[in-house]
Amino acid sequence: MSAVSAELAYAPAQNDTLSAANFRRLAEFIHEYSGIKMPPTKKTMLEGRLRRRLRENGMGSFDDYCDFLFEQNGIESEAIHLIDVVTTNKTDFFREPAHFDYMVGKILPKFVKEGRRQVRIWSSACSIGAEPYTIAMLMEEFCRDHRSLDYSILATDLCTQVLGEALVGIFPTNMIEPVPVALRQRHVTVPRDNSKKVVRMAPHLRSKLSFARQNLMDASYAAPKGLDMIFCRNLLIYFDKETQAAVLKRLCSHLRPGGYLFLGHSETIVGVDLPVRTVSGTVFERV
Repeated sequence: MSAVSAELAYAPAQNDTLSAANFRRLAEFIHEYSGIKMPPTKKTMLEGRLRRRLRENGMGSFDDYCDFLFEQNGIESEAIHLIDVVTTNKTDFFREPAHFDYMVGKILPKFVKEGRRQVRIWSSACSIGAEPYTIAMLMEEFCRDHRSLDYSILATDLCTQVLGEALVGIFPTNMIEPVPVALRQRHVTVPRDNSKKVVRMAPHLRSKLSFARQNLMDASYAAPKGLDMIFCRNLLIYFDKETQAAVLKRLCSHLRPGGYLFLGHSETIVGVDLPVRTVSGTVFERV
C-alpha cells in the first residue's frame, strides 16, 4: 500500500465526533497542562484541529485517539503535539504599538540615565516571532544612538511548531506591512528570487534572540531572574482568574525592581496582589 493510500485508509471520518466524556477528558487535560480554557463551545474547533493528529497517528476515530491518550499512556508522547494543535497563535508586527512607544520613549531613556549597559528582555508568548523581532528592531534603532547600551531577547512559547518558525525568521511579505519602511530597509532582507513572497529577519537581529520552549503553567521557569522587561501580551485572556494570578506572580518574580511587565490591552491585574505599579495602561513597573 502506498503512503498516500495508507493515509486515506486511516483518515478519520468527517462525521466522527468527540463524545461528551472524551471532550471533557481532553478539555480537563488541556486546561491542567496549558491553562487554556476549553468550554463546550469549542468542541467543534477541537475536533477540526485534532483530525490531523488522528491521521498522523494512523487512527480512524476520536475514540481511538482518546483511548491511546488516556488508557494506553500515549499522553506522555503526544502531549506536546496535542497542545501544538490547540494553541492559538495570532500575532502581528507592531501589535499594540503604544507599548513600543512607551518602551522607546520612556523606559529606554530611563535605563540610559541610570547607566545601564545591558537590557535583558523576555517575550514569554512569542508565537512565530513577530513580537520579539519587533522589539529587536526598536532596540537596534535605540542602541545605534546610545552605543553604551546593548540588549538580548529570550523568546519562548508553549508551541514547538511556532518556535521553529520564529527561529528561522522567515515571514510572508504582506505580514511586515506594519513595519515602518526605514526599519524594513535596515533589518529585513528580501531574497533575490522573491517569487515566494517572503522576507527574512536580518542576521544581526536573529543573533540577538534565543528561543526556548516554556510552559507558563510550570511551577518554575527556566528564564533568568532580574530581567528588565517581560512581555506577556494577549495570553492571559485564555486563562481563568486563578491561573492568571499564578502566572502573573511567577512572571513578576523574574523582574528586577524597576523592571517592566507588559500585558495585552484587554488584560488586567485587578484583584491580583502583585509587587508592581501601573505606569501606563497595561504597562507595570516592579517595585
